[in-house]
Amino acid sequence: MKKEDGKSSIVNRQSSIPLTRRQFATRAGAGILTVSVLDSHIVRSYAANSRVKIGIIGCGGRGTWIAKFFAKHGGYDVVAGADYFRDRVDDFGTQLQVPEARRYTGLAGYKRLLESDVEAVAIESPPYFHPDQAAAAVAAGKHVYLAKPIAVDVPGCQLVGKSSQQATGKKLVFLVDFQTRANAFYQEAIKRVHEGALGEMAFGESTYHADNPFEEKYKYLEADAANPENRLRAWGLDRVLSGDIITEQNIHTLDVQNWIMKQPPVSALGTGGLKGRRKLGTCWDHFTILFTYPDNLGITFSSRQFKGHGTRPEGIRNRLFGSKGVLETEYGGQVLIRGDNFYRGGDTNRIYDEGAINNIATFHQNISSANYQNATTEPSVQSNLITVLGRTAAYERRVVTWNEMMKKAEPLDPRLKGLSD
Repeated sequence: MKKEDGKSSIVNRQSSIPLTRRQFATRAGAGILTVSVLDSHIVRSYAANSRVKIGIIGCGGRGTWIAKFFAKHGGYDVVAGADYFRDRVDDFGTQLQVPEARRYTGLAGYKRLLESDVEAVAIESPPYFHPDQAAAAVAAGKHVYLAKPIAVDVPGCQLVGKSSQQATGKKLVFLVDFQTRANAFYQEAIKRVHEGALGEMAFGESTYHADNPFEEKYKYLEADAANPENRLRAWGLDRVLSGDIITEQNIHTLDVQNWIMKQPPVSALGTGGLKGRRKLGTCWDHFTILFTYPDNLGITFSSRQFKGHGTRPEGIRNRLFGSKGVLETEYGGQVLIRGDNFYRGGDTNRIYDEGAINNIATFHQNISSANYQNATTEPSVQSNLITVLGRTAAYERRVVTWNEMMKKAEPLDPRLKGLSD
């Protein structure tokens, strides 16, 4: 989830204390990626000069926040930034000591950044723009570190998948930044589920309940909701620019669901609306979905993005029930397996920072070791498509099948007229 002030709205819901940002967790997600055969030319190049020149596309709160982690890693030089808005890229440039000549603005600012000498880019812009920006980066010969969600519609997901394949062919690294997949407790628990720790799977639950992280952005829509620059500043309240809350924010819990199941659902049926917060913007503030998987296994999903008035539980949670046990995961809380094959797991209260830090380390390691497998893309594409399936079923108030959604491949129209290049 992105938030404009760079802070997560997720808290440790057991204590209601915001997640603490801690020191670097030295072990990157070894369970996700493996090292490929080394390209000797690349290895020699990075052995001689291991610092990667990286540019940031999208310099708001999240972009500036993650750029500081790239700078602290020690293997990167943050040398450029691109954002539609001058004030954002200037604030970013001041904090990261990026020269004014390397600060690019406008819708096409990222293209000018890609024409520079950067070797890699981190894409942290509003989700609608991710597919085209990632494709352009690969075409320009840059390594890509891509924020989630990767896209807001089926064509965008397909383009990201194609770009990752092209990156592999061009010997480029393409990494999608999902924090949970870089966490050792999640990795071990889900590995045990895949090995049969729960017995026969019966049903599951996925939830994401939190307050509204875009409260401060209403002022732009109040001033002039039809102004395209105001829409862009308040992108988290726009269903096309963000993908709505089910894609922009709830993808975290639906990615864990996808990771557990290892296959897409057959169909979804859902509902939702805008009832708990201000009637501004085009996004909903809640969704309720039933995802049906093969063998008639159902997973219920619900999300909320308005005040919960102290209700518990909150946050990002997944449960899967089986004949021998239950998997329980909480982003920022406990991960464990109960039952016959008990797994104690542990507390993930450092996951928000550590997930990004681990992925930044993995990105550098993959570049340095010429690992172009780019294994994070395929599951990320599938997780993103699951959010689109649920969203479509809820919008249309009917059962929508996976095959139907993929066949239609409907694009979303961002209505960008009036924005400058």
